[in-house]
Amino acid sequence: MKYKKLFIYSALLLLQIAALKIVAHFPLFIENFYSTGFYSYSSKVFRFVFGWLPFSFGDVMYAILIFYLIISILNLVRNRFQSILKFITEGILLVNVLYFSFHILWGLNYYRLPLHESLSIEKDYSTEALVSLTQRLIKESNKLHKQLESNDSLAVEFKYSLAEVFAKTPEGYAIVEDNFPQLDYTPKSIKNSLFRLPLTYMGFGGYLNPITQEAQINGLMPAHRWPLVACHEEAHQLGFAKENEANFIAVMATTNNPDPYFKYSGYIFALRYCLGEVYNRNRTMGEILSTQVSPGIVANYRESQDFWNAYENPIEPILAIVYGNYLKVNNQPSGMQSYSYVVALLVNYFENKTTLP
Repeated sequence: MKYKKLFIYSALLLLQIAALKIVAHFPLFIENFYSTGFYSYSSKVFRFVFGWLPFSFGDVMYAILIFYLIISILNLVRNRFQSILKFITEGILLVNVLYFSFHILWGLNYYRLPLHESLSIEKDYSTEALVSLTQRLIKESNKLHKQLESNDSLAVEFKYSLAEVFAKTPEGYAIVEDNFPQLDYTPKSIKNSLFRLPLTYMGFGGYLNPITQEAQINGLMPAHRWPLVACHEEAHQLGFAKENEANFIAVMATTNNPDPYFKYSGYIFALRYCLGEVYNRNRTMGEILSTQVSPGIVANYRESQDFWNAYENPIEPILAIVYGNYLKVNNQPSGMQSYSYVVALLVNYFENKTTLP
């Protein structure tokens, strides 16, 4: 009988996993009844409840959970593992609760319709279309750099605080929403993470707490990244769980924002991805196009690279593997490489547009 709870909790976990495997085969059902149905309302409730707090309630929740786990492990060791069955049973119960909460409150969005289907655009593209978009991005990025920094060799320095960036993010979403109603970003719930330093060592610019629906930003990273990363995490809040899709929506929200600093953040992000893909397809063309990019934009890229290089550590490759596997488990079979899919979305979205935002 002492194993009864362990058996029940283990069976419940297996049932949850099996149920998810079944539901994942019905993306249209998830799209209509969860992502644009239940979740569209529940997420707003959570953003309303926690959005007004000046700190991340989710981060506090994580801290308490970590503290509880450490105490539980220390007690287990102190008692010479005599309560190992209780420890495992309670652990599986906790996993059940977290697994269910994660998917019902946010995680099912991983299994919704792919964004290119929602937008009725293709997912494949030609090299010619890629080069054409990259040239347009270079032109617009250079123009914005010149507008924000008179010296074309210097990086653009952002004049906004992180709080001011948070306040401005809904402006871009409001414009994009006219053509994409699913991007109604109200109310707002985005915070400067309490775990900025650990996040930096882990190599993350931000994350979404799927339980409290709070978006956290790593305020230590270079400021020119703040608008893009903030809009990326807000895209997750809106139910776009996949990283590539959140990146694409972040580009839409920043480049459509009336503020030139937001536009700059979005354009140079999109440019870097597209230029990288040009290199993959045609190295000679990639080298030609890279010479057309303003040295000041390159300085901003270098600023980001130097920042992350300064916090490199031995566990970062391990974390990259862990996160890559997390993406694969959650319907992103290419893992970390799935980030490059944003290029396909960008090329096909802009291919028939005569002007950029």
